[in-house]
Order: sequence, then C-alpha cells, then structure tokens
Amino acid sequence: MKRILLLISMIPVLSFSQKKEVLKYFISKDSLVGVKNQKGDIIVPAQFKVFSNLENGELVEGETIYFDGFKKGEEKEKNAWGYVYNKKGNFLYRPFFYDNGADYFSEGVRRFVKNGKVGFVDRNGKVVIEPTHDFASPFRYGYTAFCDGCDWEKTEDEHKAIVGGTWGVMNFKGEIATPISKSENTVEVGGKYFPNPFNYNEKEKTILQFFNEQNKKLSQIYYVNHYTKLSDNEKKLFFEIVERPKENFPFYQVNTYDYRKTEAGISDYKFLVSEDGKNIFALEFENEKIPFQKWLKNETEQAQQFQKEHPDNPNKLSK
Repeated sequence: MKRILLLISMIPVLSFSQKKEVLKYFISKDSLVGVKNQKGDIIVPAQFKVFSNLENGELVEGETIYFDGFKKGEEKEKNAWGYVYNKKGNFLYRPFFYDNGADYFSEGVRRFVKNGKVGFVDRNGKVVIEPTHDFASPFRYGYTAFCDGCDWEKTEDEHKAIVGGTWGVMNFKGEIATPISKSENTVEVGGKYFPNPFNYNEKEKTILQFFNEQNKKLSQIYYVNHYTKLSDNEKKLFFEIVERPKENFPFYQVNTYDYRKTEAGISDYKFLVSEDGKNIFALEFENEKIPFQKWLKNETEQAQQFQKEHPDNPNKLSK
C-alpha cells in the first residue's frame, strides 16, 4: 500500500490584473455573501456562508471571485471547498480542499474538483488539466503524482495521507510520464526518475541566463545560514519558468529550486520578468513586487549581517 504525505511549500496566487473593474462583496440581512459592481448591480447573488473575515463592501481582489465557504442548501462535494466565479458572475470551479481551505497555487496552477475527480486550473480559472483522477498532488518541478482508486486514510490525525490505489505521474500537459534511468538532468518523483520537463525558446533562455549569471551570488545568500557545510554542487540553484504571460498576468514567473529540484524559497526566491524582458522583480510578502537590484542589495546586507553575527557559519559569503 502506498501513501504520500502532503507536505509542500506553496504560495497563494498573486494578482496582477490590468483591468480596473471594481467589484465588492456584500452581506445580506441573513448573513449570506454575494458580489456587486460599483453601480450596485448584483454580479453574484448573496448565497454563500463564508468563513473568512469579510466586511460589507470589501473589494474583490485577484483575477476571479472567491467565496471561502459553502452555498446555502448545497450538497457536500468530496474534497471540494469554496466557489470561484469570473468577474462577469459565471461559475468557474470549486477548489480542491487543502490545509483547511482552498488549494494554493503551485507553479501557476491549482487543483479543482468536479464530480469527485481532481484537475488543474490557472489563475484565470481556465482548465489546464481536465479532472480525471481521484487525487493529484500539487505540481513540483513540472510534475504531479496522481492516483486512481485511492482515498484518505481513516484516521483522526490532523495531517492525513492518501493511501491505496494505482499511482502515476503527469506533466504540465496532463500527459502520463514514463520513468527513465537516473541521470544528472532527471527529476525524482516517488522514487522514480523522469525527463526534465522544461523546454524554452530563445527569448526564455535569455531570461533564464540572467538568473544563471547570478547563481553563485544568490546561492551563497540563500545558504549562508544553512547549518551544515555544503559542496558547490549542493549549493547550486536551478531557475525555471513556471508561468508565462497571459490575460491579467503580463509576466514570466521564475521559480528557484535547489539541487534536489525542490523549491528553494517561499516568496523571497520567486521572480517576475516583464513580457519584454526589461523589468525584473522579486516577489515578497506574497504579492509585493520589489525591483530585483533593490531586493538583491537588501538580501546581501542581511546575509552579511548574519555572517558577522555568526562567524562560525559553515557556508561563507565570498569576499
């Protein structure tokens, strides 16, 4: 019997909507929540009992409308939590239930549930992978592990695991991946090895070249407070484009990974590059864009201060 613990560092999706349509949540007399536009027209009727601390008139943030709770009179759907609508008031999907709420976005997509099956949508609510499996893990380095005939273990523990069933691995396109022999460029998923899933055009290679030229400096900053000595190979970082420009999102998102192909940071080692490649930002505090050079200067100063206060740290900054 296989079991997989659902432990992964993720970050909620960011909002970079270019359209300035103003929508607001409203609360009815019977404490149900809906959405109106600035004129007072109802976009989504008040029919949701939400668990977030919404205030009457609070602005809708992001590319879609999210209701953090259940619909009045609904029949409970397994593994689903909340409702997502587009800005015109059309229902899009129900997010996968994770960590006491809606699933986070990982590598530009999040899980959703339809008829008990799990699929993936992007930040605009567009279906990227159709819901065809009983479970799928969040994407990590271009792959997701999925299973059919599996279910949550029967336990009262707070962190449950998925057990049983038949397991496989999918890529970004929803294609079943076939294991290959281990090599320097393979990616490990569940003890098996798969081809590197990332492919880039010349423009994208140029974007990544910028980060690779910063690799030594960034890796030294990241590992300055690591408690054991690491080799140069172990400190090497990998940069991959996990999201490309689309409606409401005029950026390339670049994630950072360590030598094991796991994410190297939560928000402080994720970056945005403008569509023309001229502007580069670091993401901080989930949705704040910091110009790259300003961010790098601050990170360098913090690393230098740490090393000054901990002169015995095993992974030194270059002089």
